[in-house]
Amino acid sequence: MTDPDLTLLQESSENVSLISSQFQAESEKNQLQMIPNLASAGEAGLDVLMDFLRSNQSTPISLVKGKVYQTLYQVNTSQTQDFLSTYFPTGVVPLDSDRQIDYRLLQKLLVEGDFQTADSLTRQKLCELAGEAAIGRKWLYFTEVEKFPLTDLHTINSLWWVHSEGKFGFSVQRKIWLSVGEDFPKLWPKINWKNGNNWTQYPNEFIWNLNAPAGHLPLLNQLRGVRVAASLYNHPVWEEKGW
Repeated sequence: MTDPDLTLLQESSENVSLISSQFQAESEKNQLQMIPNLASAGEAGLDVLMDFLRSNQSTPISLVKGKVYQTLYQVNTSQTQDFLSTYFPTGVVPLDSDRQIDYRLLQKLLVEGDFQTADSLTRQKLCELAGEAAIGRKWLYFTEVEKFPLTDLHTINSLWWVHSEGKFGFSVQRKIWLSVGEDFPKLWPKINWKNGNNWTQYPNEFIWNLNAPAGHLPLLNQLRGVRVAASLYNHPVWEEKGW
């Protein structure tokens, strides 16, 4: 959004609908760039963002919806709190589960940008999906991954993808894996899980913010071999859910 547009927005609340229409008409790339400017434009800018979310309440999840929600959440005024609790009490990603697993805390951590805690919780949720034995041992067999419900994998991946501006998620890792011919030794350095002959050391050598390379998060225990990762990347969720 140009400076004159911001000035116009700040000068009169009557211009909110005009700026709102301009924002809605922009490309996804431009919208993502405009969101911080709108958030810094005061109450009128926040009105534009809330109007966007309200008018897109029933549309499919998108990076822009995720970024707008995240921005309003982090602004944390009484106005934005009331709006989000009324229209989006559990966020913009449906927290669906075939195993009655609660994903609300994972959603909250990702919205707040606490990627390290969200990563640990993601592994816990995957073990919950696998059952009591996996919960006890705290890691997965590839045969357990094959049986994961599509619904739950879709929910977990959507939360990561939407709240990282499309940078993180199992689907992102899978696309990179496919781009290198399903060659895991080529994948690991691409997503910075390995540097030369050295595995990236957990947790201090991992990057827990959006400066990380695409696909860097969430983590899998790659040291147990590639069978868990292969089962995850070959899961039918990616084809059936349109990833």
